[in-house]
Amino acid sequence: MRVELGPVPDEIERWLPENEPDASDVGVNHADAFLKLFKTTLEDGRKVSCTRRGLKLTFTVGDRSGESLLRRLEHGPDVREILHQALTEAAAGAGAAYSVEDGTLYLELD
Repeated sequence: MRVELGPVPDEIERWLPENEPDASDVGVNHADAFLKLFKTTLEDGRKVSCTRRGLKLTFTVGDRSGESLLRRLEHGPDVREILHQALTEAAAGAGAAYSVEDGTLYLELD
């Protein structure tokens, strides 16, 4: 099942470290802004969310969840790629996959 979560606002780019510096080296401000886009309830009643605590992401779809870490050494230095790799891993653990196509965020569920 493919679900459209909505458009990715241009203001998320404002939170990139070159625009709004943070001391994390993994762009936690950018990650926090992007993760807010995942908070929704599906038509079948399952809740979708993605939260960050430190460098750990927890992606939840209903009663399933997956976790990953924001890894700068492995996936850096581009904070967009660090976030993408972490979200891909966490979503897979929750039985989902995410994609951004033409500025719109989609979630593919098992």
